[in-house]
Amino acid sequence: MALAHSLGFPRIGRDRELKKAQEAFWKGELNEAGLRDVGRELRKVHWDLQKNAGIDLLPVGDFAWYDQVLSHSLMFGVIPERFRPHDGKATLQTLFSMARGVSNTCCGEGHAQEMTKWFDTNYHYLVPEFSVDQHFHLGWEQLFEETEEARALGHNVKPVILGPLTYLWLGKTKGADFDKLDLLDRLLPLYGQIFARLAALGVEWVQIDEPILVLDLPQDWKNAFERAYNQIQRDPLKKLLATYFGGLEENLGLAANLPVDGLHIDLVRAPDQYPTILDRLPTYKVLSLGVVNGRNVWRCDLQNALATLRHAHERLGDRLWVAPSCSLLHSPVDLGREDQLDAELKSWLAFAVQKCEEVAVLAQAVSEPEAPQVLRALAQSRSVQTSRAASPRIHKPEVQTRVAAITARDAQRQSPFAQRIAKQRGKLDLPLFPTTTIGSFPQTAAIRLARQAYKQGKLSAADYTDAMHTEIRHAVEIQERLGLDVLVHGEAERNDMVEYFAEQLDGYVFTRFGWVQSYGSRCVKPAVIFGDLSRPQAMTVEWIRYAQGLTNKVMEGMLTGPVTMLMWSFAREDVSREVQARQLALAIRDDVNDLEAAGIKIVQIDEAAFREGLPLRRAQWPAYLEWASAAFRLCASGVRDETQIHTHMCYSEFNDVIESIAAMDADVITIETSRSDMELLEAFEAFAYPNDIGPGVYDIHSPRIPDVTEMVGLLRKAAERIPVERLWVNPDCGLKTRGWPETEAALVHMVSAARQLRKEWA
Repeated sequence: MALAHSLGFPRIGRDRELKKAQEAFWKGELNEAGLRDVGRELRKVHWDLQKNAGIDLLPVGDFAWYDQVLSHSLMFGVIPERFRPHDGKATLQTLFSMARGVSNTCCGEGHAQEMTKWFDTNYHYLVPEFSVDQHFHLGWEQLFEETEEARALGHNVKPVILGPLTYLWLGKTKGADFDKLDLLDRLLPLYGQIFARLAALGVEWVQIDEPILVLDLPQDWKNAFERAYNQIQRDPLKKLLATYFGGLEENLGLAANLPVDGLHIDLVRAPDQYPTILDRLPTYKVLSLGVVNGRNVWRCDLQNALATLRHAHERLGDRLWVAPSCSLLHSPVDLGREDQLDAELKSWLAFAVQKCEEVAVLAQAVSEPEAPQVLRALAQSRSVQTSRAASPRIHKPEVQTRVAAITARDAQRQSPFAQRIAKQRGKLDLPLFPTTTIGSFPQTAAIRLARQAYKQGKLSAADYTDAMHTEIRHAVEIQERLGLDVLVHGEAERNDMVEYFAEQLDGYVFTRFGWVQSYGSRCVKPAVIFGDLSRPQAMTVEWIRYAQGLTNKVMEGMLTGPVTMLMWSFAREDVSREVQARQLALAIRDDVNDLEAAGIKIVQIDEAAFREGLPLRRAQWPAYLEWASAAFRLCASGVRDETQIHTHMCYSEFNDVIESIAAMDADVITIETSRSDMELLEAFEAFAYPNDIGPGVYDIHSPRIPDVTEMVGLLRKAAERIPVERLWVNPDCGLKTRGWPETEAALVHMVSAARQLRKEWA
């Protein structure tokens, strides 16, 4: 019988218990013992859920208090000097300080570590910081403690650890310039120590994640794999090398021949690699096939997956393992909680628990094809696939006709930027270094309670509107008092920058408990695209019109762009992402045009996920960048020259796609630069970005409030690369997760910084 295993499970809990406990701990409402109790209970529940679903070998080490890469940094002793405890012993406070920043605490003053996207997902990891004199040592016991915990509960476990090459690849060098690959020989001995300790705990297998094997790797990194794993093979334990998020391609031979005991590959993202790997795999190795999609919510086509597994079993026998394509971190926890989805739509979906069940039944079906539970599952799967393919809810002829009629002219502004910006500056009459924010202001308890009461029918639509108008007035009054130049309405009425719009579009469906972790305690509940997309009516106009009526200053309209709507949703798998992006672009275009007709002079269309959608392989970049930038232009190009289009991108390494970002042709782009100390602006040294830009001057994901001097310093760095007449001043992201006191304090400093610079450049 094939072995069923999981590469990782969601850590947040079915009711986001981890998020709630983290935030209570940060507020001082829960002590460390209480926080650790929550974590212990969650791990127990999650192991039981997987085991009861039929998983034979359970992951351990996939739980993290904030982020799994950060956990590895603590385990390896990679703690930047600004966070290093005086006694040298890392604590949970150390971990949270590295993630969130500190101010005047026992650890001193320090900005949080840089955060960026985990490959092409919407999960964020904390970037390790390496120094030329980096010393590695075992400094964090979490993996060993949790392995003991699972073993004591009677579970057969497989610890999960990031591989040495992937860990180094994900980090950045700080201080003196050096090749981080030079650190490999210092890091490798720790793996031997870790494996020895795990073996002493009774562990047989360890999972070593090396997802960078699906990237275009330089030759020296490929050579380093052979050197590293030739050393690692001498260490205790059987080793499963896990790759995911794409195909191995030219790295397939390298991965197949590394001296490990097993290899996991992703057959959801890269099914074409299966026949080749079967021929190249040494006869002693286990092959784990990821046939259940770990990153989307659609049920697996069991019949299709089983055909591949049966073929593999003929060749491999007991050396075949069955798994999700990647960790289930990116999936909601349990579809069984969903009690408000209609039966047909619910039958099409599977969350983490159900995906474990799919893996288990596929593993059983390989050797027990006539087992009653196997026959039932296969029959149900066939019924679901047939129902979904034939459903009239999915295909809308009127939407498809409109998409087919799109021309190149539809995705082009009336005039080039130089002509547009001259008209816009004359109309807007803004000062040098104009100040603004990214869109959202604090989502207070009062806002959330009003939204909840409205959804529960306890608050009428009129009363809810009045409550939101009160919040909008409050936001406008504060911005005017602080002296901001371009105002926003604060987005009080919006639950989420994607969900709010998805709720108003045909073709989306929503879950109650479909939460996934984005970073730390930040959880999102992606909407599900199940059919063709269209906008029945205006989505934002009345809220923005109301806000503009409260002030004589310029008020921005706020929308979420088509690529971000797509990337931050669970997308369809039966049509291409390009088609879905075009449908979304047309819907958003209608709202952009309506805002202009309502007298709104600036419209911001956020594309925070633009870089996230980039394929992992460079050969696939041009096609994506072409349709993604065209989708943005399609939604933004129906307005006059005088209407200024802004866009926002956050927490992405997009220096290498700066030309495509320029091709989006937004009049103003705002980006995250504060955590990276304006490092992202290095792209402008090699490429003359043609339009206006607002480099974020402070990190909104940290409670730390930077002073005026720090913000001025960052803007001076920006002015070295961008002409001052094209610079805007803003935070690096929206302010919905912050409280009003810290928001106001930070914006006071930001406005003061802009005024100081105006004097310098007067």
